Amino acid sequence: MNTSTYLPQGASQWIGLACAVAACFAAAGIGSLYTTPAIPTWYASLHKPAWTPPAWLFGPVWTLLYLSMAIAVWLVWRERGFAAASLAITLFAVQLVLNALWSIVFFGWRRPDLALVEIFFLWAAIFATMLSFWRVSHTAAWLMWPYLMWVTFAGFLNLAIWRLNR
Repeated sequence: MNTSTYLPQGASQWIGLACAVAACFAAAGIGSLYTTPAIPTWYASLHKPAWTPPAWLFGPVWTLLYLSMAIAVWLVWRERGFAAASLAITLFAVQLVLNALWSIVFFGWRRPDLALVEIFFLWAAIFATMLSFWRVSHTAAWLMWPYLMWVTFAGFLNLAIWRLNR
């Protein structure tokens, strides 16, 4: 570790965690602005595959995933600081924006076709984030694994919904 690099100490570590949690749940909030109104109306009217999870499951799963993502980016920041982990933190921010954008495209614009293209970029950004996290903290990379798996599942669900409703 380079001692000339600023690394957070004491209370600033917890402020950093709070900021990471706030950023992740801000993305969740933006997505939910488009998702929540569409669930009982448009989404309920779509043909979905038999293996579609019940609607009530998505909230708890996403809550855990956003919390896990926040802890992951916090671990990277805590280990290296912003300057030394700028690529990893930037990739994390990109995937977080793409995460919120998927909800806008799928639920807000009601475009499963475009959302399918967008989720490919989201998946790639999550994978790139995990690789960059791995170089800093294996724990942080592993904390992103359930998220990548859920987005993989969501991609297949997105594909099935698009195919059933075109």
